[in-house]
Parts: sequence; C-alpha cells; structure tokens
Amino acid sequence: MLTSAAGSQQNAIIDGMALGLYISVPFCLTKCSYCNFSSDVFSRGVFHRYVERVCADIQNAPATAERMGGHFEREIDSVYVGGGTPTVLDCQQLERLFVTVRQNFCLQPDSEITVECAPGTLTPAVLDTLLKCGVNRVSLGVQSFVDQEAAAVGRLHKRATVVGELRRLRSAGISNLNIDLIAGLPHQSGDSWDSSLAETIATGAPHASVYMLEVDEDSRLGRELIAGGTRYHAHFVPDEDRTADLYLRASEQLEAAGVRQYEISNFAREGSESRHNLKYWTRQPYLGFGVDAHSMLEASKDPYLLVRAAEPNAGNDLGGSPACELPPADMDAVRFATTDSLEQFVAGAPLRRMPVSRRAALEEAFFLGLRLTRGVDLRQVGSQPGFDGMIGLAREISELVEGGLMEQDGDVVRLTGRGRLLSNEVFERFISVENIEPKVGSEDAEKTAKPRI
Repeated sequence: MLTSAAGSQQNAIIDGMALGLYISVPFCLTKCSYCNFSSDVFSRGVFHRYVERVCADIQNAPATAERMGGHFEREIDSVYVGGGTPTVLDCQQLERLFVTVRQNFCLQPDSEITVECAPGTLTPAVLDTLLKCGVNRVSLGVQSFVDQEAAAVGRLHKRATVVGELRRLRSAGISNLNIDLIAGLPHQSGDSWDSSLAETIATGAPHASVYMLEVDEDSRLGRELIAGGTRYHAHFVPDEDRTADLYLRASEQLEAAGVRQYEISNFAREGSESRHNLKYWTRQPYLGFGVDAHSMLEASKDPYLLVRAAEPNAGNDLGGSPACELPPADMDAVRFATTDSLEQFVAGAPLRRMPVSRRAALEEAFFLGLRLTRGVDLRQVGSQPGFDGMIGLAREISELVEGGLMEQDGDVVRLTGRGRLLSNEVFERFISVENIEPKVGSEDAEKTAKPRI
C-alpha cells in the first residue's frame, strides 16, 4: 500500500480510497518554549469532556461528511493520534478513543496506527494500552539527545529516558519508530548536533523527522527572539544561517546512514515512510477529530448534497458555512477544520468549510508534490482536465532552476537541497504566478512538518 501511495502523483482524490484518521490530543505535561501548536497544560478535569466530545464526533462522522458535501468512506488504513502528548491521557481514555474508532470504521488489517509520545510518559500501563489498542508505530518527541538542550526548552526527559523507552518499545514488538529532532535549539552547536544525529542513527529507528526551529509570535521562544530578549535562553539560539547548516548536516548524515530523505522534514529507511503523512502530500482523503484538526474528503457525487452544503444555514448543528460559489460539477474535494480553541471545541464550535475546485486540486497536487523528494511530473499534472497548460509556470521553474532552488529531469521537477531549505520562498514564487492562486491545501501537510511536543 505504501509503495502505491509513494510511487504515483495524486491529483484528484481516488474514489473509494481508504481514509486516514487523525485524532488531536492537545494536552501536555509542560508547554515547551518553542511550541506553536494549539496545545497546552490543562487540568485533568477537562480530559474526560474532551474525549467524550471527540468520540461523539467520530460517531457522527458520516452525517458530518454529508453536511460538508463530502464522500464518506468507512474503510481506513491509517490512524494517527498526535498532539500535544496523547500519552498523558488516562489509559481508559486512550482505549476509549480506539474502541470508538473501531466501532465506527472498518480498520484494514495492515493499517498503520501511530501514537505520538513524549519521552517519560511511556509507563508500563500506557505501553500495555498501546499494544491492546493495536498501535504499531510510535513517534517520540526527542528534539535533542543532549540533556542541556532538552531542558532549555522545557523538555522533561533525559537521553537515558529515550534510550530506555526505545528498548522497551522494541521488546514489546513495536519497531516502527520515529524520532523527532529540532535544529536551532538554544545552546546547540555543531558538535552537540552531531551527537544527537549519531544517537538517532545508532538507535536504528527507521524514521526520523528533522525540523528547523520556527521563529514566530505563536511560541514564547519565538516572541522572545523577535523582541531580542534573553528569556527562555533566547540569546543562546543559533542564528538562521547556523540553523540552516545544521539542517543540511542532518540531511547528509542521515542519507549516508541509509535513512533517506523523502520529504522536506522527513527521512526513512526503505519501506518505513509514514503512510499517514503521505496521505497529506499525495492528496488522499482523511478525517481529523479534536482541536485544530483538518479534514479533506472527495466531493460528494450527489449535486443536491453539494448545493445543500453550500447554503449559509446548512447543518445548523455545525454552525453552517459560507455559500459555495463552485458549481457542483467543478468540485473536486471539500476541506473542513475544527476550532483551535479547546474551550470552543468542547462547547461545540462550528466547523470551517472550504470547497476545492478541480483546478485548485491540481494546484494543490503541484505544491504538495514539491514537498516530496521525488518531485512533480509536469506532464502528468498538466494533462489533467481543467489545467490549461503550463503557461505561467515555465518561467518560474526556469528561474528557480537557474537559481539552484529546483532541478528538472525531463518532465519531473523537484527541489534541490537548497530549495528544500528555502521551500517557503519557492512556494511563494508559484503563488504569485497569475494563473495560480493560493488555495487551502498546504496547511494540513505543514502541520506534519513542525515539531511535535
């Protein structure tokens, strides 16, 4: 299944393709200073209400899909429970989420089932629960194997904690493992980064995710860096050029160890690519549940449902959505998302809905496809109905190739190593092209390219 997903460029969503499910758990033991996710430290009193609301949404998924104008598919082949730190939930709450999924969807036998864990939260009881729930992939938010660096950003674990949990996971039969690392943490040097990379490779984990520290106003560390302050060890953060060098260093060392880059921030040994995340980048359908969760479904083939979904007061229990200006025949997919506020989510805040036209779907295929190391087949994208040739793209591609940000091999274009480093600038160039308007599409995939807590 993974070979199929990774080996072909997806433009329009394939009818009847198995869904991926994402479940957001926005709770943490501590809020890391670099974190810009919709997660935080909350009283355990809200955990029960949150899980109940998520389970209710899972049970109502068919009706929600219909109200949004999407095609509902009960078959699923991936489940990804992320956050936040899902393993801070009580074992009974974790189990309830999985039981509800299995009661309402048909989970394929070879499904990939991932749970994100913060090192130090994988108690024997939690590990037993993961095994009982069928979890076969674990992503550990390590960020650094150097204790000083981890502590500087609020991480509670030490290197020995990570090593011990990796050993226990393997002993329990879970060998499909991911390690998250961040380049650009306070106090990080070339030597300490090499140490974290060497540790990552030595663990034998088949998958690694490497992110560059994001500097924005959505995190405490980011705000302090922008302000030029010293809190949160901001004055010990490497500059942008140094952080970029660390990222490139990771690419080289992981590649040399056989952990090959297949996406801007993701590396894997052959056959261990994240099936769930590939759904985002190849435009396969998925449903998201919980705070700040995003969904994309194939547009319903029933014109009546599409028209009804577009009405301002459609589905009052969802809060409705703006009128859809797309004729039903021009709709490829529908995207919708939950609020990023825990309080509003538990209170039943409405979904935000965005129809995707056939042309927008092709544009998404282009932009999301460029995230993948294999690149985009221009002939395949350009031959799709609704895409009027590659006029407007050729000039941009040529300039980016000359600038060393892209390379072209026949009909296939892909980002160079430098282009991956400056991917946002590359994408902005294409968004500025007259015939290519910015569309919803990269937001979901981008969430998988940021550090997890």
